[in-house]
Amino acid sequence: MLASSLPDALRKLDPRTMVRHPVMFVVETGAVLSTVLAVTVPSTFAWSVVAWLWLTVVFANLAEAVAEGRGKAQAATLRRAKTETVARRLREDGSEEQVGAPDLLVGDHVVVEAGQIIPGDGDVVEGIASVDESAITGESAPVIRESGGDRSSVTGGTRVLSDRIVVRITAKPGEGFIDRMIALVEGASRQKTPNEIALDILLASLTVIFLAATVTLQPFAIYSGAEQSLIVLVALLVCLIPTTIGALLSAIGIAGMDRLVQHNVLAMSGRAVEAAGDVDTLLLDKTGTITLGNRQASEFHPVDGVDPRAVASAAQLSSLADETPEGRSIVVLAKRDHGLRERRPGELTHAHFVEFTAQTRMSGVDLDGGRRIRKGAAAAVMKWVRENGGHPTEEVGAIVDAISTAGGTPLVVAEHLDGGPARALGVIGLKDIVKEGMRERFDEMRRMGIRTVMITGDNPLTARAIAEEAGVDDFLAEATPEDKMALIKREQEGGRLVAMTGDGTNDAPALAQADVGVAMNSGTSAAKEAGNMVDLDSNPTKLIEIVGIGKQLLITRGSLTTFSIANDVAKYFAIIPAMFSGVFVGLDTLNVMRLATPQSAILSAVVFNALVIVALIPLALRGVRYRPSSAAAMLRRNLTVYGLGGVVAPFVGIKLLDLLVSRIPGIG
Repeated sequence: MLASSLPDALRKLDPRTMVRHPVMFVVETGAVLSTVLAVTVPSTFAWSVVAWLWLTVVFANLAEAVAEGRGKAQAATLRRAKTETVARRLREDGSEEQVGAPDLLVGDHVVVEAGQIIPGDGDVVEGIASVDESAITGESAPVIRESGGDRSSVTGGTRVLSDRIVVRITAKPGEGFIDRMIALVEGASRQKTPNEIALDILLASLTVIFLAATVTLQPFAIYSGAEQSLIVLVALLVCLIPTTIGALLSAIGIAGMDRLVQHNVLAMSGRAVEAAGDVDTLLLDKTGTITLGNRQASEFHPVDGVDPRAVASAAQLSSLADETPEGRSIVVLAKRDHGLRERRPGELTHAHFVEFTAQTRMSGVDLDGGRRIRKGAAAAVMKWVRENGGHPTEEVGAIVDAISTAGGTPLVVAEHLDGGPARALGVIGLKDIVKEGMRERFDEMRRMGIRTVMITGDNPLTARAIAEEAGVDDFLAEATPEDKMALIKREQEGGRLVAMTGDGTNDAPALAQADVGVAMNSGTSAAKEAGNMVDLDSNPTKLIEIVGIGKQLLITRGSLTTFSIANDVAKYFAIIPAMFSGVFVGLDTLNVMRLATPQSAILSAVVFNALVIVALIPLALRGVRYRPSSAAAMLRRNLTVYGLGGVVAPFVGIKLLDLLVSRIPGIG
């Protein structure tokens, strides 16, 4: 990887490119000046310093080139998915016309059938199909995309495997999802983040301070009779300014973005990655994130002396046309616990099945003889019972509360016989299974100092039970899109950064409001446009990994900054005594490394300054390992490992290099 990135590193020597990195631009300017001086007054020492100054600049560019090279490899894979596709655009009269994919406009409707490539980003407005998204996600398993709902978004360059769909184009040519991914992973559109800009200002300020110190050092040296050559002064400046972090800063940011890409997450900006590292509050949907998402019927609870088998039979009848996982589990439970044969809707030729809707919150069946059965949320079914002359008993409410308190979801089953009042038969207990290991993960979040909030549409009793089992810090029950937005604003008003996931159009306002909004790739275009990250795997729990990567980025940057500045402190003991010990005998006590000669000491420091950049490139790309702990503990570890290590490493490295350099004729 280092060798293949070398040509890119050499191309970056262009001063117009280098000026974007103030510290390394100063090093390159010093290298140019030293080269001119070495040509004027050649010596082994002068040319050795010049060579290593240029290598310092090249190594700095190499770090950035390697980081970008990894992104370019990912971009090459994405480009193979972006082929020249011919689209079947629908005219207003319903006929089709063949046009090139680049000619599609926002709002155009195109037809895509099995075996064809989707020509552009859009939403399915008609039909349902199986789609191969492996070109962008790397996942070979096909996904289902359908009109309506939150799984309607499709990406240009993916392939339809079955059926026929009509797609409304939502992206302009060249601004599609894959185009943005290519630009981002190549680093072409990467903007410096606020933290990077702040650190750049700090490094530039330190460079100016050391530049002023070095410039004013020469008059004192002349006055004391120890005039130094300009090459020595340049070497001193380069060794004292924070070249290590200046060389690696850009690579650290690019590598952080790349680590997200490796996790199949596309960050729309580096600012979002940094914000993930500083997140204080994590909002997580319960269903599919904290729990498995498919609630299963666990038990039938009869009321008022009703036969349990009668409850099971009524529950089964009302669930025959319910194709949801919950509905199928009720049919299975009735068969397993009560031996009821699974009947098919077709057997009940005169039955009228009532489908579940969000408005009624119940489903059921109307049978011959005037018998009607309803199953659904307790409040909705109890209202139906009262509307049909019945009077719910306290026993129903007690069972509902007991199931909710235990973390389950209660569904009440009731019937109404023609000529009589409606009555509740019993309660079905549905159990929502918390994913394995979630409590441990939330404990880890707590150790990071992150507050976790579960968002659910369940009633407060059910939400509380699930929250306690999962180990989250708080919950928001019976949540609406407005409730999510209000919660995010309240957290932000308290000075906290908020992260959340979402996939639907109704999540878009909250995703846009959150500091870190992770949209699911399977969701709607509105959600993906509103968020500042897109999870290509559409895995809501990925948010936890994203926070970890963000924290790792910040810790890596802080650790290497500490190491770089600590390095500079140690180099004083190599260069300053070497420059002035001949005049000020007392300075010889600072020559604790006992370096051979002033020239070997200065050259050894310059060589170490260059080699340490190469040594730290793998760490900058991989990132410093993050261990959840308090801020005080992380600070102690940072100072111990990278602060103390940054002081000790130059003493050892420069001494070993001096033993080699001092053997070079003309230097030792």
